[in-house]
Amino acid sequence: MAATTLVNLDHLLATPIYDPHRCSIGFHPLHGLLPISIYITLCFFKKTRYLGIGLVTNMALDAINCQLVHGIWFVSM
Repeated sequence: MAATTLVNLDHLLATPIYDPHRCSIGFHPLHGLLPISIYITLCFFKKTRYLGIGLVTNMALDAINCQLVHGIWFVSM
């Protein structure tokens, strides 16, 4: 499950790489609504359950961060 934090490597594609005022949900390619729905689907299959739980947890924490910092749950692009 710890390896699921590798999904955050898509942050390296952004310019600038780090922006404290940017919401990652909806901005980065692996943090969109379609990938998140795939991550949720992974939770329902025994072989991918831990991978899905790790990815969903990562996305939930990013969404909570967006809510606390910006007052939104995701960036609609």
